Amino acid sequence: MQDDFGPDFISLTDEDGNEFELEVIDALEYNGQTYVACFPTLEEDSEEADTEEYGLVILKSVEENGETYLATPDSEEELNAVYEQFMEQLMEDEGENS
Repeated sequence: MQDDFGPDFISLTDEDGNEFELEVIDALEYNGQTYVACFPTLEEDSEEADTEEYGLVILKSVEENGETYLATPDSEEELNAVYEQFMEQLMEDEGENS
């Protein structure tokens, strides 16, 4: 994914009604499913930025009743397989840019 116009951000609301923002860093197709890799964004003045470490979030695009939404992978195995695909894609991208 190129940053021609800057980063992409998405806002999500979890099942508890909490809203948060993610920066989309990459997307890929794997086993007929679309996945996105994101990092949570934090406000600069947030105390959480200093005290907690946030990692990569992987979500998949799911269609239900004609609507598309993002969901977590169904299993640890699916999550690990998709993570490996993102890492392979990252290594390929770095090899092309060297």
